[in-house]
Amino acid sequence: MSEEKKHPLKKVIIVVAKGAIEDVYAGLVMANGAVMEGIETKLFFTFFGLDAITKKKMNHLHTSTVGNPAMTMPGGIPFPTWLGGIPGIEAAVSSMMRKQMEDLDIPPVDEFIEMIVAGGGELYACKLAVDMFKLKKEDLHDDVIDIITVGDFYEMSDGQQTQIIFT
Repeated sequence: MSEEKKHPLKKVIIVVAKGAIEDVYAGLVMANGAVMEGIETKLFFTFFGLDAITKKKMNHLHTSTVGNPAMTMPGGIPFPTWLGGIPGIEAAVSSMMRKQMEDLDIPPVDEFIEMIVAGGGELYACKLAVDMFKLKKEDLHDDVIDIITVGDFYEMSDGQQTQIIFT
């Protein structure tokens, strides 16, 4: 008889608060992994993280080339901050990053979200941020369950059984 794999974590809520490619994908990869492990998974998108679930923006995310100390050029040479200020550089770097992810069979944001939802993951948008950016429910991905307050968010955590991860 094989033993069923038991994971000590029962629920995870991942807060996606930044809209850069690397920040959004960090949240999506973690959510997908949790769903695959059978962990109840909820994603809460706030502030610029809303770009990940805003229909017009979700597949056009960028990465910051200015002030990013981890950014390097081929050969490991540090990426000069001033270079990121040249028009078109950020778009080119972002395009290159999306291409590298595509080459690794990492799906675009909308498809990744659909995979997570198909696995049982849930999506929520932050009311404060939605109001601040003057968005409406119809502006968001169709799988967003609700626009909720931070109080609602904490109620979903159910206390000690939930791990909250902020990306």
